[in-house]
Amino acid sequence: MIRYLRLLLFPFSILYGMVIIFRNKLYDLGLLKSTQFNLPVICVGNLVVGGSGKSPVTEYLVRLLDGHKIAILSRGYGRQTKGFILADQTATAQSIGDEPMQFYNKFPNITVAVCEDRVKGINLLKDNHDLILLDDAYQHRSVKPGLSILLFEYQKLQNPQFLLPAGNLRESFYGYKRADVLMVTKGPEELKRTERSKCSQKFNPKPNQLIAFSYITYGNLKHLFSEETKPCNAIHENTEVFLITGIANPLPLVNHLKGYSANIQHHDYPDHHRFSKQNIQNLVNAFNSTTGKEKIIITTEKDAQRLLDITFKELLLNLPIFYLSIEIDLQKEDKVTFDQKILNYVSSTTRNR
Repeated sequence: MIRYLRLLLFPFSILYGMVIIFRNKLYDLGLLKSTQFNLPVICVGNLVVGGSGKSPVTEYLVRLLDGHKIAILSRGYGRQTKGFILADQTATAQSIGDEPMQFYNKFPNITVAVCEDRVKGINLLKDNHDLILLDDAYQHRSVKPGLSILLFEYQKLQNPQFLLPAGNLRESFYGYKRADVLMVTKGPEELKRTERSKCSQKFNPKPNQLIAFSYITYGNLKHLFSEETKPCNAIHENTEVFLITGIANPLPLVNHLKGYSANIQHHDYPDHHRFSKQNIQNLVNAFNSTTGKEKIIITTEKDAQRLLDITFKELLLNLPIFYLSIEIDLQKEDKVTFDQKILNYVSSTTRNR
């Protein structure tokens, strides 16, 4: 069915691709304006619709660049507001988006802001910060970042990909040539030489382009409403897991949890899904209908930002609901080179240049 649908939509993908190529060419020739700034601006993006691990990579950069006055600027996908907003104590996932809310809750010493117009957003932030991290802005070509990190999900890189609407590519795969760093995400922690080579052969990198491979590391389970934490190995084969997600690719998380319990009931929703009260009631009903003593509700850190909505608190407050935090790390042979490239860029880019 999917194959026939793609064939039906393929002519529209060709038309879409021609429009995107023409637009990019206008920027390349300088016929459309691309603004460059005199402070470090690092863009983290991807070519596809959906998650490739942008949030964990952005958080990795925040930790790497600790000591600088950092601002994260995002569009705030899924928010119910418009314009430039600085995250503060009144912010919610509805007002700024789930990913910016996650950054704000996780890093109290940095600035988090949202704005559809990235040029306007940077102009409002630049005087009070040392550097700007642009979340999901690779196709936002009105800004010319000083350094771009383009992400490719390991599993999807192995398969054919198509332009919208037949596939999920926002632009041609060859858009990677604009990036400074090509990072393959969500790969195996133990990456074989043959697997690394197979992925690298997808690209024809320029001499100054770095290819790096990363993988997910999972932290502890953290209670949604309290300070309680527990390790993942608190889950065992007799534990009934009720998993609720609204992310692009929950498969790595599902596979991780299966390492502890095969008894998983997955309430799976689309990326950035705006949970309804009925969605949560269905989860609670399923949880209450099981008779097992060992049971737990688990969600992702991003989804947790939306589940904190006051509408759901009454339903979830007294339940064992935890979110699982994740980070990324780089393969040993890439980590030093990647870190040094970022640090060198930030230290060499001053407001006088």
